[in-house]
Amino acid sequence: MKTNKKRISLDLNNLEQTALVGKALSSEVRLEILKLLIEKSANISEIAAAFGLPQSSAALHVKVLEEAGMISVSEKPGVRGAQKVCGITFEDIYLNAFQHKMDHSDSKEFRQIMPIGNYFDFEVSGNCGIISEKGYLGVEDSPSSFYCHNRNEAQLLWFHTGFVEYRFPTYLLKNCRLKEVSFSFEVCSEAPGYQNDWPSDITVWINGREIATILSPGDFGGRRGRLNPEWWGDTMTQYGIYKTIRINPLGCFEDDIKCSDLTLSALCLNEGSYISFRLGVKPDAVHAGGMNLFGEKFGDYAQALVMKVKAANGDSQKKEPDDLQPDGAPSSAGQSDQ
Repeated sequence: MKTNKKRISLDLNNLEQTALVGKALSSEVRLEILKLLIEKSANISEIAAAFGLPQSSAALHVKVLEEAGMISVSEKPGVRGAQKVCGITFEDIYLNAFQHKMDHSDSKEFRQIMPIGNYFDFEVSGNCGIISEKGYLGVEDSPSSFYCHNRNEAQLLWFHTGFVEYRFPTYLLKNCRLKEVSFSFEVCSEAPGYQNDWPSDITVWINGREIATILSPGDFGGRRGRLNPEWWGDTMTQYGIYKTIRINPLGCFEDDIKCSDLTLSALCLNEGSYISFRLGVKPDAVHAGGMNLFGEKFGDYAQALVMKVKAANGDSQKKEPDDLQPDGAPSSAGQSDQ
């Protein structure tokens, strides 16, 4: 069964996490264990037998990999009591060696939380729906349900093709020099029930400009989403992938990979009354596999759509030149993602 894997992002600001991953990768035995778990899940006894290790040694190696966030360990019932089953949780590792040079003490940060039901506009077609923590809002597979008076209670919405658009107010962005604006959310494809292997191209637009196409590998299930209410069926969509779209003077980035040359100033993020953020699936997308968007009480991540702003302290408003290329530019090498 294919399941979604995350990217492990490291930088020299977070020395503890970077050191944990470095320690996990410093052992040839642990590297071999990772190769085994990429092929299939295994319990500690199976890992010990595969490499001729005492179970105590295998358990120590597993603990190091788990602490680094590279594998998950879950208890499942077995013939002789509970077994600790290990599975791989990441797809790749990205180290931004210059991130600490981009973060300065003269910065201030704030964020705005947007409930997923507070969309300003939408256009959806095909299988679609919108639900709250307690039940369905409106009627499944009816686009008119997206007009529900209580849509602000939505915790999961889905559609085959179309978009949802959100508008973030810019009053907090006025009279300051922006350094970075980012948007984070949990999303996946939309298939009948769930299909872990069901690719979909999910497009991101900001202020009407197309800046990224996220390739979602599937509509994920096979285990419960960590936050899902009890009434939600096991055969339905369970969780998504956590994505962050960042815009700074260097361009736009999907997680840590550059996806557009459009910069903060090119997108005019603090010049209007709002920032338009749109997510959707084009009818002519190469992988038109639909979209699920999760709220703070569904899926694996306890958040809705979040805009985070990093600005320089001070009152002056100054545009960053589009061609600014400081030493801290993230590398665009190896632009493969999930």
